[in-house]
Amino acid sequence: MGAARWLALGSVLALAGLREGRLVREPEAGFGECDRFFYAQSPPAGPDAGPHLRVCQRFQGVERFATLYSTRDRVPILSAFRAARPAPGRAQPRWLVEPQIDDPNSSLEEAMDEAEATSVSNLGNQQALNADYLDSDYQRGQLYPFPLNSDLQAPTFTLTNSAPMTQSFQERWYMNLNSLMDRALIPQCGNGDDLYIITGAVPSDHRVKDRVSIPEFVWLAACCAVPGGGWAMGFIKHTRDSDIIEDVMVKDLEKLLPFKLQLFQDNCGETEQDTEKMKKILEVVNQVQDEERMVQSQQSAVPLSSTTSKRSGPLPPEASEESSRSLLGKLLGFIATPVIKLFQLTYYLVVAILKNVACFLWCVTKQVVNGIESCLYRLGSATASYFVAIGEELLSIPWKVLRVLAKIIRAVLRILCCLLKAVCRLLSIPVRVLVDVATFPMYTMGAIPIVCRDIAMGLGGTVSLLFDTAFGTMGGLFQVVFGVFKRIGYKVTFDNSGEL
Repeated sequence: MGAARWLALGSVLALAGLREGRLVREPEAGFGECDRFFYAQSPPAGPDAGPHLRVCQRFQGVERFATLYSTRDRVPILSAFRAARPAPGRAQPRWLVEPQIDDPNSSLEEAMDEAEATSVSNLGNQQALNADYLDSDYQRGQLYPFPLNSDLQAPTFTLTNSAPMTQSFQERWYMNLNSLMDRALIPQCGNGDDLYIITGAVPSDHRVKDRVSIPEFVWLAACCAVPGGGWAMGFIKHTRDSDIIEDVMVKDLEKLLPFKLQLFQDNCGETEQDTEKMKKILEVVNQVQDEERMVQSQQSAVPLSSTTSKRSGPLPPEASEESSRSLLGKLLGFIATPVIKLFQLTYYLVVAILKNVACFLWCVTKQVVNGIESCLYRLGSATASYFVAIGEELLSIPWKVLRVLAKIIRAVLRILCCLLKAVCRLLSIPVRVLVDVATFPMYTMGAIPIVCRDIAMGLGGTVSLLFDTAFGTMGGLFQVVFGVFKRIGYKVTFDNSGEL
């Protein structure tokens, strides 16, 4: 497939509400009400390149599924729908066309029978018609097959939901889808209420009647959105008759699609996927692959048989010899058949064992890789946190230095302020007081001798006063005593003279 073809197939599905018609046109985004058929209501994302139309497939006023349709290849690129169990019986195909694809101004908003679309202008200019499949080796193969539609099967019989497939490929593709849905996808996703399915086709350069592109391969992507137990799986099937359906991871499937479209937002919650359920799905896939191989071997086997002519009378020698050879061939076939079946059974068992071993090794490897990734992630996270902490500390150093400098400057300013205050107070004291304070030591030292002299004179005066007091007191006492004795002596004398 050329680069121009891949460029044309690249599609973008960022889409919004459907207001007036089934066909979603620019500048609207999304599939309108059909966004609910995508996980998290988010259609696949990728670059927009190529003539693709977004169709919200409605029937009888109700949205049935979403389709991205290529008007260049006249085949659907993908169809998205919710899981549903097969409906009993088989629908009668009545292939419908989309009027607004060829006639944007048409007031017909729902799919209709091609025979009734006589009023549509340029019918078939941008979409396939039933005439494109007539007298060809291809049939209209649905991306959203009618066996999976438990509601109305008629909406799936639209030519915008169909791509050219051979009868054998279509039968095996439908068989694969039914087996996977019934035995693997729906049982491992509750009742299928949270199961989102996207089927698609990758067109090739080969076309039917130079109009409708034949798919190079078809694919299916499933997303189970059960909280805590979800998963995502992908499957591809090449249109070569000898190929069987293959299981792939959704990320690997996206790499095979044009422009690496992201089918499910966040890969259908990749961090919370249940690996045990995915292992069970892979076991069922191996069984489906073995069944498909057995069907292919049965279809390719040529039964050994012979016919005998009913004739009357004895057979001629040539006929008898031919009959003997036929009987011998039957006998050899009868003997060889069990050996061939045993060989086939052994081959299938060996292949199944090898696949299971490979699946087990793959799961173990994935767990180991996931463990290593987790350890590396934690190591990287811890290293990043360490360097972030160091960076924060390094970035905080200048701020801390500035804070210290600010404190130093503030302290210096406070000291200067105190000095200024002291100077101001000193200047406010009178000059005389300052002179007295300055001369106080000199006066003090000069007054010491005078003080000592005064003290000595005081002590001498005190001692002299004491002596004067003592001598005065003693003199006074003598005078008193002397006066007393004198008076007494005079009186005695006087008395004596009287007696005489």
